[in-house]
Amino acid sequence: MNPALFLSLPDLRCSLLLLVTWVFTPVTTEITSLDTENIDEILNNADVALVNFYADWCRFSQMLHPIFEEASDVIKEEFPNENQVVFARVDCDQHSDIAQRYRISKYPTLKLFRNGMMMKREYRGQRSVKALADYIRQQKSDPIQEIRDLAEITTLDRSKRNIIGYFEQKDSDNYRVFERVANILHDDCAFLSAFGDVSKPERYSGDNIIYKPPGHSAPDMVYLGAMTNFDVTYNWIQDKCVPLVREITFENGEELTEEGLPFLILFHMKEDTESLEIFQNEVARQLISEKGTINFLHADCDKFRHPLLHIQKTPADCPVIAIDSFRHMYVFGDFKDVLIPGKLKQFVFDLHSGKLHREFHHGPDPTDTAPGEQAQDVASSPPESSFQKLAPSEYRYTLLRDRDEL
Repeated sequence: MNPALFLSLPDLRCSLLLLVTWVFTPVTTEITSLDTENIDEILNNADVALVNFYADWCRFSQMLHPIFEEASDVIKEEFPNENQVVFARVDCDQHSDIAQRYRISKYPTLKLFRNGMMMKREYRGQRSVKALADYIRQQKSDPIQEIRDLAEITTLDRSKRNIIGYFEQKDSDNYRVFERVANILHDDCAFLSAFGDVSKPERYSGDNIIYKPPGHSAPDMVYLGAMTNFDVTYNWIQDKCVPLVREITFENGEELTEEGLPFLILFHMKEDTESLEIFQNEVARQLISEKGTINFLHADCDKFRHPLLHIQKTPADCPVIAIDSFRHMYVFGDFKDVLIPGKLKQFVFDLHSGKLHREFHHGPDPTDTAPGEQAQDVASSPPESSFQKLAPSEYRYTLLRDRDEL
């Protein structure tokens, strides 16, 4: 018979304390560190991944670490499957190649990934456990509203871009592709779906997808591609959800500025939809090949009075077209000139060639001087960029002044 083991009272108290501590201390989640060897595998297998791009020397990065870890613990309790939600981090000093790959220009940067695809909108909300947890919960919510009766379509918010999928059944390859696209683009469009008997009147020749543009008079557009082809479906829906000419607001100004492309902006009164339509048509006609080299935007004259004053204009002068190169602002001629074939295109080409900058500082190029007229070096100073001020705050990030630093 084994002798009984008796503990002294202090030892017993210590053992009980250790037991209680073990039972009630929450298990902390290890944040996944990404490197060149594991990044693709981890992100590709994660439904949703929030990645913290940081530098150890950055005090804002240091402040975020404990918050990020606690938010990860909270979310892990709600989504325990390891591939449902991943909180990960990249040490950008140690892995500068990864930082360059994702164009990191400030620390800390929080990027969201879905099945390995980086979302264009990074996290810019409050740096708190609750805000980060709420953000992930929102990302995990179903982005598609199910239609129970086709009559609901008559009550759609037609100020939004609506994408409607009609499917025979939910458990299908067609719907899975649609769902994946919706997960990526739900910030840009409202996604809806109908199934079975509800969708049957709209399924003339099988499952289909309809785009309803903003406005009650705009005609619907039907997707004609292969519904099981993710790339083709995604490209078609993205083209409808992300317009060629986007509106710039104070809410999305930082995001647009960080894309790093100059702005071609139409300033117009909110109710002046005619000028906006003309601008949109001319951008599509003259400048579609320049997509990717410049951002086409429109702005409310009342809300953006300061940039207008910057170029010596007021809302009374609207509509006004201008370029903000993030160094200077340049004003297009009379708005009516936008209808002259090639005029708007030449304005953008003159930006890319440096002609706008030269002429503001030195007057017209010699080739633009009339025969016999003496070319003059007219010193001037174009207005400095106004929208550059919408860039990320230096009080929340450590900004990299030169992207080549990476």
